[in-house]
Amino acid sequence: MALFSLKRNWWKKKQQDSKGHPPESTACRRGKSLSPRQNFDQVREAEKAYETVKRGVATISLDKISGSVGRYTDFDKHFRLNGSGTKERLQSLTTAMQNGKSIPPISLYQIKGNYYIVDGHHRVTVARNLKQSTIRANILELLPSEETAENRLYLEKIDFRDQMGINNIVDFTEPGQSAYLFRQVASHQQFLAERQAPGKVTLQEAGIDWYRSIYLPLKTLIQNSGLPRSFPDRTVDDLYLYISSHQWQKESKRAYGIGIDELIPRDMESFREKMAHKKIEEYPEMKRDITIFILINVDGTQERRILDKLFALPEVIELHSVHGSIDLVVKAVLSRDLLASDAEVISQFTHSSLRCIKGIKSTQTLIPGLSLVKPTR
Repeated sequence: MALFSLKRNWWKKKQQDSKGHPPESTACRRGKSLSPRQNFDQVREAEKAYETVKRGVATISLDKISGSVGRYTDFDKHFRLNGSGTKERLQSLTTAMQNGKSIPPISLYQIKGNYYIVDGHHRVTVARNLKQSTIRANILELLPSEETAENRLYLEKIDFRDQMGINNIVDFTEPGQSAYLFRQVASHQQFLAERQAPGKVTLQEAGIDWYRSIYLPLKTLIQNSGLPRSFPDRTVDDLYLYISSHQWQKESKRAYGIGIDELIPRDMESFREKMAHKKIEEYPEMKRDITIFILINVDGTQERRILDKLFALPEVIELHSVHGSIDLVVKAVLSRDLLASDAEVISQFTHSSLRCIKGIKSTQTLIPGLSLVKPTR
């Protein structure tokens, strides 16, 4: 994967936006975009989606059903239908579904992330009325051939998914990233083959095991860490690629985030072994605490007010007013994700929580190199 600095790109975008340049819309970034409520024929023509692939029966979210094939004028945005026999048909289906009777899957056409009803409009209406979130469907996908960056990226993602035999796409946002995922799976295939007879492990078998035992655990760690909130223009899978490629596929030294090695070993199979016997609720957090001391000089006439404001900060665990060249001593514990540097987190805390307090003249931050603490009696 071409090395990209996630935070740098995000910060550059924020700077551009702050200078008065409007952020690009999704349609501008990703090429031609159409309202999902447009009729199926318009969407198909715009995407040049003519090649079909049978995807079989799957459970999909009702929210992803965007319209209908041939009947897009017959119902509203809530898929409420009108017409002869509609009420009786809906009542019959409602009774059957409430009684737990087996209902045949509906039929859908898929164009990228949107689905269009071929058969089963009443079943969709009843499922929505019953507050169901998913429905079983037989899916025929129509692959887009319109030459856009968005379509090329989409086809790359589903090609990787299909070759691995997994159910869901890995949702990266930069082209060319599947090459790194293929290398991970090929490495895992070799590892599994060494444990079994050579040639007995197919790429798809390795891909399915990689997805379950390596990809999903690391993705869950990233999701639980809150790290994606720092990168609003990136997906969790972008972060998976960034972290995993640097841990397992690059021999690069880091000037930050050293604690990540303890959580995510440099060897991919060691990570797999470490996570194999853990339940999801037992996964470790991708965070580390930093203890710092801050020496503060203040306007003496406002010291009492400043003491109250500082002591109210959740990060502050001790606060002392002292005599001498320093007015206040603060002990604070900050939490950082394993990709951030200590300096970055400390700088953000001091600027956003301390120096904005009226009456604080100066601050000096100390990070203890060695701490000896006697047990409390």
